[in-house]
Amino acid sequence: MNEWMDHPAMKKIDPVKLELIKLAAAQTSGKQGSQMAATMMALITAARKHGISFTQDEISLIMEILKEGKDEEEKNRIDQMINMIKSMIATH
Repeated sequence: MNEWMDHPAMKKIDPVKLELIKLAAAQTSGKQGSQMAATMMALITAARKHGISFTQDEISLIMEILKEGKDEEEKNRIDQMINMIKSMIATH
């Protein structure tokens, strides 16, 4: 279930961020792209309030992990969400 935790890139992420990622993964389990977007934006916003920011690479990694097991249509929706989140991060 949590095979994504063994992803080599996850070992490079700050432990505080990793806990937030685990929380996001639990909250997005079984959700569709638009629901995942709302959860991810809430995660990013909450993290910023505590002085924690995710890089675009970290966001991409999280989303790639969350796309595992989704069909192509859903992966495309998630890709659109990734682009939206990246553009929002770039403007803040």
